[in-house]
Amino acid sequence: MTQRAFPILFITATRIGDAVLSSGLIKKLADEIPGARFTIVAGPLAAPLFAHTPGLERVIVMEKGRGKGHWFKLWRQVRDRKWGLVVDLRGSGIAHFLRRERRAVYRRALGGEPVHKVVEAARVLKLDEPPAPFLYITPEVEALADQMLGLKPGEDLGPILAVGPAANWVGKVWPIERYGQTVAQLLDPRGPLAGGRLLILGGPEDVRMVDELRGAAPKGRCIDLTGKIDLLTAHACLKRARLFIGNDSGLMHIAAAAGTPTIGLFGPSDERRYGPWGPNTRVVRGPRTFEQFMAIDPDLSQAIRHMSDLPVATVVRAAKDLLRDTQTPSPAPVADPAASETPDPS
Repeated sequence: MTQRAFPILFITATRIGDAVLSSGLIKKLADEIPGARFTIVAGPLAAPLFAHTPGLERVIVMEKGRGKGHWFKLWRQVRDRKWGLVVDLRGSGIAHFLRRERRAVYRRALGGEPVHKVVEAARVLKLDEPPAPFLYITPEVEALADQMLGLKPGEDLGPILAVGPAANWVGKVWPIERYGQTVAQLLDPRGPLAGGRLLILGGPEDVRMVDELRGAAPKGRCIDLTGKIDLLTAHACLKRARLFIGNDSGLMHIAAAAGTPTIGLFGPSDERRYGPWGPNTRVVRGPRTFEQFMAIDPDLSQAIRHMSDLPVATVVRAAKDLLRDTQTPSPAPVADPAASETPDPS
């Protein structure tokens, strides 16, 4: 018997980080709705994240225009179909003007304590248990990641320390020289990642800023993929990393979604809403709270290096603690049965 298709229109965020944090909802729907067929709407930067979603029919790239013009353009592209479910994480009114069986639309909560974006997304579908962010990748993407990292079956090149030193605003960027100092301490012959390699990730616009960082790794132990790979290949690379350290950014959320032990460096952003999600993640900030940053930069837009008060020692200590907490226990030695036999006195 042919399974009935259940068309889902899923409207997610423009920003990469927000789109990653909502991605667990897609997995939840794919796992639990037989015949789910997805049309996913996302901004230009986030759209490639969903290329390998099961049951994907289409990804619509929605570029924000003047006024509400981009919403009218989207409506014209999706109005001719009856949808089984419309999920709108942007909180627009488009679901009211489409034929659909059900709709789930984000509504901003008024007042109260800040709520993490993963929890906020789960509430749109009235889920008690927030689904963890999840990105689908194919074996081909996995193979490309191994190639870019120089990995071969049976070959151990040491642990990988991944860093994402860029962000979408200078105020959230930890000084690059401090990344270098942190990397040098962790990869030092006496450090916790001795014998390991440095993996640098970022977009094409970040190539120049990482120049200083390449020399922090031992000679021949740096893999600089800045501007060279797409987001899903970066996700696959991060699945092979022992640790990720990065600013509050989309890349940080991609690392956490990969299950990589992740340290997010925070200053003028609220970790209660945007902290990396998962049991193997940590948030590190300097002496100032988010509210103190808001007091001096209310619009969070000034060209100020807000992260300069976060010391290297604080980050290195957090990295060592997380590496210890996520250490895979060594297998217990197997006793030799012959050794436990009672010797024959004769």
